[in-house]
Amino acid sequence: MPNIEIKNLDKTFLAKDGTLVEAVKNANLEVKSKEVVVIIGPSGSGKSTLLRCVNKLEIPTGGSIVVDGINITSKQTDIRKVREEVGMVFQAFNLFPHLTALENITLAPIKVKKISKLEANKQGLALLERVGLSEKAQSYPAQLSGGQQQRVAIARSLAMEPQIMLFDEPTSALDPEMIKEVLDVMTDLAKSGMTMLLVTHEMGFARAAATKVIFMDEGTVIEEGTPDQLFDHPKNKRTKDFLDSIL
Repeated sequence: MPNIEIKNLDKTFLAKDGTLVEAVKNANLEVKSKEVVVIIGPSGSGKSTLLRCVNKLEIPTGGSIVVDGINITSKQTDIRKVREEVGMVFQAFNLFPHLTALENITLAPIKVKKISKLEANKQGLALLERVGLSEKAQSYPAQLSGGQQQRVAIARSLAMEPQIMLFDEPTSALDPEMIKEVLDVMTDLAKSGMTMLLVTHEMGFARAAATKVIFMDEGTVIEEGTPDQLFDHPKNKRTKDFLDSIL
């Protein structure tokens, strides 16, 4: 069974002028266990909206999303339980400014999982080491670079021991020299067997780390394939035109 199965997903918004905007239209997508699926496409193509529907930060208008066998579009589903299994990293780091890096990481395990502070700190320090920031445990977000803050945000998501990780353009807010340090952490996660679904403009990462690449445009999944298939031999003209414009 796929970890994530999206069928006929629709998401519409009411624009400020009163018109209806179809952000996602009849999208179908599967992410199997230990797969790294990367969604690419032009701005406004519905990539982030689709991703945010997976943990119900956006409420789908139609279709279904099943995560680890649980239909999250069902009104009976406790989405909080699902979110404990699905970590998400955003464009903005969203760290609590009054908490240290370690405190940001340990807050949810202590409050939600009810583990002891001693155990949470032990796990938190191990995660900081995993993302290359063991020396920054007592630093506050304002004392960290953008790349360091995003790595703390990744560690914070991992602290809940998720089965799936979602990334919404995690490097888009970073200066170019800080992007690599975040991508390196994400690459290590992919190699460790973490199931991942992410939206990114980093084509080098998509080619190197993805098991499958999805191209979206105007809310629709246009094409999907392995990195070699999609980047080197796109079947759809729209995919080819997009890749020609950015590569």
